[in-house]
Amino acid sequence: MLGTVSAAHAADMPDLPILRGSFTDGLTRSNVNWQGFYVGGQGGYGSSDENFRGSTSNMMAALLADTMIEQEMQVSQWNLGLGKASQRSSGWGAFAGYNAQWDDVVIGLEVSYLHGNFGGSTTASEARSNTLSDGNVHSVTATSTSSIAIKDMATFRGRAGYAWGCFLPYAFGGLALGNADIVRTVSAQDYITPAGVLQGPVSASEAQHNHLIYGYTGGLGVDVNLVGGLFMRAEWEYIRFTSQVDTSINTVRAGLGYKF
Repeated sequence: MLGTVSAAHAADMPDLPILRGSFTDGLTRSNVNWQGFYVGGQGGYGSSDENFRGSTSNMMAALLADTMIEQEMQVSQWNLGLGKASQRSSGWGAFAGYNAQWDDVVIGLEVSYLHGNFGGSTTASEARSNTLSDGNVHSVTATSTSSIAIKDMATFRGRAGYAWGCFLPYAFGGLALGNADIVRTVSAQDYITPAGVLQGPVSASEAQHNHLIYGYTGGLGVDVNLVGGLFMRAEWEYIRFTSQVDTSINTVRAGLGYKF
């Protein structure tokens, strides 16, 4: 009688795979839910590469406007040796965003912020002598300096990833904004022979503090789920600012975040 009752009771229970003594693929596979809002903190290290070529040309042209040496020697177009500079720095910041998930595909929007001291500076001068239309020899010396210091950077990204177990590799791209101090100075003097007359030096300077610069960003990264909503991040980001000073910044970052 006991055996009959037990068999009847078992027949009425739902047909779950676990009752047959084994686990199916659907029960053993564990997928991380990446959908939702998240926030986190990050630290990074990287290099900034600046191309200062031509960054002071407009200032020199304004300084020497309507002068003979500018009209005939085109002093503002001299390169003056202003080239490229590179500097390495570290930074820290935060990120926040939202993920939408369809099966294993994750699409999201994110804001990332980094505070640091990226930038560089250069100084150069050049001297040339020409006989101009007045019949005199003009020996012109031109000097310029240019520097940029980027303290704050924020990127607004769209990103796409693929959930693979507890890993979420992703790629992103978007708009970049920066807060920069840009300082430029130019000076020139003209020694005229055989008259022996020195004209100048004349100079001009321009300093822009807390100046908004803009550009674009792109990069790759991976989020790794640790436990619950807690995850860690490793990322590479490229930022290009196209302001008065052409600046490219490459950073590698590590972060810790929480998804709600």
